[in-house]
Amino acid sequence: MSEEIKEQAPVEEQKPAMSEAQAILAADPAAAAADAEAAKKKSKAKVMPAGIAFIRATYNNTLVSIADARGGVISWSSSGKAGFKGSRKSTAFAATMVAQDAARTAYARGMHEVEVRMQGAGAGRESAVRAIQSVGIHVTCIKDCTPVAHNGCRPRKRRRV
Repeated sequence: MSEEIKEQAPVEEQKPAMSEAQAILAADPAAAAADAEAAKKKSKAKVMPAGIAFIRATYNNTLVSIADARGGVISWSSSGKAGFKGSRKSTAFAATMVAQDAARTAYARGMHEVEVRMQGAGAGRESAVRAIQSVGIHVTCIKDCTPVAHNGCRPRKRRRV
């Protein structure tokens, strides 16, 4: 039996449709270079190895923000962002997940040491600090910044009957 070798015609590859922005960048090499330069600058943003972790534990939610020493927020998370809804947002477990999420992002960007500033009287205060430590970030000090009323509001005037 003889086998005939058939020559196959080259198959043209279909290119996905370009958006208008991609078409402009493809046509203008200077714009493409500027776009690449902007992306490079964005990725090279240096993060200080030490920063501040702000934990706000309320009765309904837990918010964690990790900032550099100058106050620029590097990463943040909240119970709602972590996927908790309703009364589960105020639990200690939700605070642990929130703090781990924020700490992992900060650790990936170069943060290795934080000072913790807690605010509020929610259930997730201590568990959030433990979660930050479990990621590998060293906690230098823990400071409670909960506002305390020093004499309260002015009372109503005396009732006259």
